Amino acid sequence: MEPGAEPDAGTGAGTDEYRTAELAEKAGITVRTLRFYRERKLLPAPRREGRIAWYNDHHLARLRTIGALLERGHTLGGIAELITAFESGRDVGELLGLENAISVPWSEETPVRLTPEELADHFQGQVTVENLAASIDLGYVALDGDEVVHVSRRLLDASSALVGKGVPLSVVLAAAREVRAHADALAGLFTTLIRTHVLADVLDRAAAGEPLGAAEAAEVAETVESLRPLAKSVVDAELSMAMDRRIRAELDAWREEVCQGQGGPTD
Repeated sequence: MEPGAEPDAGTGAGTDEYRTAELAEKAGITVRTLRFYRERKLLPAPRREGRIAWYNDHHLARLRTIGALLERGHTLGGIAELITAFESGRDVGELLGLENAISVPWSEETPVRLTPEELADHFQGQVTVENLAASIDLGYVALDGDEVVHVSRRLLDASSALVGKGVPLSVVLAAAREVRAHADALAGLFTTLIRTHVLADVLDRAAAGEPLGAAEAAEVAETVESLRPLAKSVVDAELSMAMDRRIRAELDAWREEVCQGQGGPTD
């Protein structure tokens, strides 16, 4: 067995065995999350005894590894690739080097846990079934037992403030979907710039199987990190100037309507 590789988790070779709910509790996750990992092939199949699924200590170790990688900023897709690398005997060290260098999350959002009553208080009774479904579809909220988890304190506060100013929650969510599309387009533009003009050589060599040394991985990470504030600054500056232009245009249009209504000159 290769160093660092896991034993076959599907053989029942672990010292203890657990039912689904027991394993989820020991791993600190929900049963729904455990089943989701199974569906994504992140967890080997359990031993079956009739209709009962039995998991062992290797399954528990795998779940704890997944949790640790998620905390380090890895995506589920990246974790699946790492697991494949373990199971196929590839050099995971170089794969982790590149993954760690370029996949640290840019988001600085803080999730918020709320009771359904607290969520309703934020939005003045507008948390209807339709609005909740739209929020879940956007990825803004998720249900975790008796609680609701909102993905971002900033987005929660901004949405609540807009509703407080009189904008219906359904309209806020529709606008959020449009903002998401524009944000995805901007992210695509910046990632293309980075991939084409900053990381092209490194990615080409990684694709060819050339190892990424620790010093080079650190240099790539530093380069990507330095681009984060630049991208945010560009978007913030352009949005601010666009808001100035749009507000001036709206004021000019309003002034023209007023003048026309009074029969006076428009200049």
